[in-house]
Amino acid sequence: MTKLTNEEINRYSRHLILPEVGPKGQEKLKDSSVLVIGAGGLGCPLLLYLAAAGVGRIGIVDFDTVDISNLQRQILYTTQDVGKSKAEVAKQRILGLNPHIQVDVHNVALSSDNALDLFKNYDVVADGTDNFATRYLVNDACVLTGKPNVYGSIFRFEGQVSVFNYEGGPNYRCLYSEPPPPGLVPSCAEGGVLGVLPGVVASLQSTEVIKVLLKIGDVASGRLIIYDALKMAFRQLKVKKRTDYSIDKLIDYEQFCGIAPDTDSLDEDKSADEISVDDLKSLIDSDQSFRLIDVREPFEHEICYIENAELIPLGDFENHISKFDPNEKIVIHCKSGVRSAKAVQILKDHEFSNVMNLDGGILEWADKIDQSMPVY
Repeated sequence: MTKLTNEEINRYSRHLILPEVGPKGQEKLKDSSVLVIGAGGLGCPLLLYLAAAGVGRIGIVDFDTVDISNLQRQILYTTQDVGKSKAEVAKQRILGLNPHIQVDVHNVALSSDNALDLFKNYDVVADGTDNFATRYLVNDACVLTGKPNVYGSIFRFEGQVSVFNYEGGPNYRCLYSEPPPPGLVPSCAEGGVLGVLPGVVASLQSTEVIKVLLKIGDVASGRLIIYDALKMAFRQLKVKKRTDYSIDKLIDYEQFCGIAPDTDSLDEDKSADEISVDDLKSLIDSDQSFRLIDVREPFEHEICYIENAELIPLGDFENHISKFDPNEKIVIHCKSGVRSAKAVQILKDHEFSNVMNLDGGILEWADKIDQSMPVY
């Protein structure tokens, strides 16, 4: 076991006087390694606390760059970091906090091709991802490599934490055997997230990582911890281990979650269901008669909107179908195109034929047509 230097003894003194940690425990942390998946809302405080705690080797998997919308919650970054690699900036920040650790940057998209090779070199994997496809990939790769998976998720005002695949305990598929239908659960970009929420959830994750590494306390295996920020309340659900399935290989997780295009089914009808922002602009400028519908929520409409768009939130959309003319041209948009695609399908199910989804939504409109429009 690697001995602590005098400087490290001073640095970790508040750990060393904890009987549950002590010098031996701190040396164990120094000899340990953790792979953090995602350097976003959860990954930022996770990385800070693991580095501060003295975890000897920390890996960061993230291929994204810093966006100004990240700064509301991703506390490792500053305004000057916008456009830079998250993983590289995160590495420099946590080395500035603790130069006694090693930080490995994996500036790649986690995939079925690289997950097993990445995971096998670390003791624990901490999942800070924000989509179902990657969560299933992380889970299955942890099962196949025998690594504990310290899981966290956030959405709006609620967070979840658990430890999967720990000493034969349940894994993520025991909790969610199948992903929800595509578009049913909005992402943080669609649904929003309270900026301080990731800090609470990632602090809990960091605690569980340290407990797993030191083998102390009651690890949250077989339990899903749920935090409600609005109520300032915690509750927990039991997670039972399932035996009616097996994980023997990694698969195409985007296809598993229903978000990858099936190339065999692509045809002219699919492209006919979409309209580009350039074509919509031409349609508006030509003064042709058509109906433009915005299916976002009223608070989103207050932030930005396309002129003359009629606001009908998706949740109330079906109640308005009787007011539409099946023969009129209808263009529907939302923030990015997910909710509007569902609205288009609803109208098609009611035999509307001349209805189109704005490809890329208002984000694409702001990027290509109206750069003065605020994005959120």
